[in-house]
Amino acid sequence: MRRKVELGAGEVQQIAAACARGLRGVDTVTGEQLSEVALVERAGWLTGLVEALAAGVVREHWNQADLARLASGVDQSGAGLPSQSWMALRRLGWAVAVPVGVYVPDRVVRIAQEQAGRVLRSAWWRAEITAALLATWPADPARRGEAEWQALRAALPDGGMVASSVLLARTRQITDFHTRHHRMPAGLTECEPPPGGGSQIVLAAVDKQLATLERCPENPFRHGVLTVRLPTRPDPASRADWHPVRIRFRLPPHVPAHAVLCAPTLRVRQGRLLLDVPYALAVPKPERAGHQTAVAFDWGLNTLLTGGTLRLTGEIQPRVLTDGHPLSFRAAGVLAKSDRLRLIGEHIGARIDRLRILIASRQERGMRPSPWLAGKLAVLESERERVARRRTRLNAALARAAARFMVDHAIAAGASVIYLEDLRDMEACGKGRSLNTRLSQTVRGAIVTHVRHIAAALGIAVVIVPPRETSKCCPRCLTAFRHHKAPNNRAAGWAWATCPNEACGYSTGRDNAAWQRIGARGLTHQHKTSLDRTRETFVIRTVVEALDQASRVQHQTRDRTKSGPTNRRPVPGKRRRVPAPPGAPPGGKRPAGRNPTHPTHSSQERTRQQGPTTIGTPDRPHRPDGARLGAGFHRHAHTTPVRRRPWPSHPPKRSRTPGITQETQAD
Repeated sequence: MRRKVELGAGEVQQIAAACARGLRGVDTVTGEQLSEVALVERAGWLTGLVEALAAGVVREHWNQADLARLASGVDQSGAGLPSQSWMALRRLGWAVAVPVGVYVPDRVVRIAQEQAGRVLRSAWWRAEITAALLATWPADPARRGEAEWQALRAALPDGGMVASSVLLARTRQITDFHTRHHRMPAGLTECEPPPGGGSQIVLAAVDKQLATLERCPENPFRHGVLTVRLPTRPDPASRADWHPVRIRFRLPPHVPAHAVLCAPTLRVRQGRLLLDVPYALAVPKPERAGHQTAVAFDWGLNTLLTGGTLRLTGEIQPRVLTDGHPLSFRAAGVLAKSDRLRLIGEHIGARIDRLRILIASRQERGMRPSPWLAGKLAVLESERERVARRRTRLNAALARAAARFMVDHAIAAGASVIYLEDLRDMEACGKGRSLNTRLSQTVRGAIVTHVRHIAAALGIAVVIVPPRETSKCCPRCLTAFRHHKAPNNRAAGWAWATCPNEACGYSTGRDNAAWQRIGARGLTHQHKTSLDRTRETFVIRTVVEALDQASRVQHQTRDRTKSGPTNRRPVPGKRRRVPAPPGAPPGGKRPAGRNPTHPTHSSQERTRQQGPTTIGTPDRPHRPDGARLGAGFHRHAHTTPVRRRPWPSHPPKRSRTPGITQETQAD
């Protein structure tokens, strides 16, 4: 099939992956119908064979010299190495040791070399960080000074983009090695053991002699057909033991019909054969600068995302305006459930450790292993895996819902960019046991990955903004905030912020102020946006103080001038039906009280004590109906509905005080 996409003007190629499941296949040599169990067995033999061959190559060349030679990009003759890993390894002469008596086709050897080359190439980035840390090792590894941090950043190949959390984690790794061996390591290869070859089959390294992929002729939009040679026994001895197998699979509905399918990757997980099918399509090219309307979001805990819409005026001295309608994505219930699953998993893990100690103690004393303990250990291990899978699915659903929430609001606002703060350097330490755990369990990285993927298909840029002092200063006058408890919630905390400037006096939640600062900083620093080549993402690395001081936010009011008759408003569904008192004039007030009960339909009120506005618990079993609440996937996740209103047509009325609107003064 074609692997290139025809691009038009202003378009780029986007590559995504869809996961499919192989349920049945056909052996084209014998005509045998293969069930899912038979497919998993044959694919498992190929996966084990490829993993063993790739692991042997990685172990043989797991040293600093070979890593540097592969990363240099040139061979012994000075010619450049190809981008394909298997070709680069063959150019260097790094062969694969095939077991004696086992026949492995050359295309399968390619797969093993490709996986080994990818593992070795990815290790060079970690090796460079380890070498820079060893070259600039500080006097106190637990606390570096400003000069030591600058020396470390200068020693790194791209020091400005490496997160501090990565550097601190590598520092702890070197410290642990020094504690165990009482000496400093020579490099990464001493700090880490050789990694494995990967439990997968990368078919992108082979040609049509081993695997072919095409859309199903009967239904090309929803089904695909993969033909791949699989072994018929765990130790194939000749070419006759490799038979082509035709696997028909169903494409997920989100794969467009015009997308170009690429060679998939096979994985065997939990008794299933999974196919990661990459597909490529043409999408609008996102621009790094020239944005007039943007949406910005700030991260939180109880309220996972808080954001809004901002606009940059086209004046000689541009101003940043906001419509004053904040957006929120509250997922406290989802995060609480994830935390409960974590506690259950930790409790099961503690019981598993105890059982293993009991089994080991019986073996040390020469006693026979207890079948009851072994059976209980197997049950607990399967239960821990089940809890981990539930937690993984919940986090994945939360990440997809949050990303869809941000992109939908960007589409509704007509924004061409989404600004997010960079929290890679945030570490959960020194904030208490429960808060540290909550910060560590957030899925910010997965949310950013999903929002980049969804926004790229629409041509919306996602830019990462430095988070320094975004919640510290007032977005209107840039005066340092005073943080205190919220006026409507006397619980402990510092969720509310008040500007001490008498001319401003802005008072709001700190998250509401943070997203305004993030959006204003992104709009005023558009020319500072750069493309990170390693991650292919837009980032703003540095902040210019002069531009940051000029990024003041003004609230724009909507034009409420009456230009026509008032539209008829619908009558509320639950208006009071209590009749007026006898003798009351027409239109008089009716007495206050509860809503009258219907003579035939019973209400949801229960016998327990509850207020007049409380909704009782229904008798039906619990069903997740979060879609009715605006969440889309969970009952206890609530989001701000998408507003389809246009941007205010008139600019705000200017007051005598420069930089302050009349709405600001009213606030």
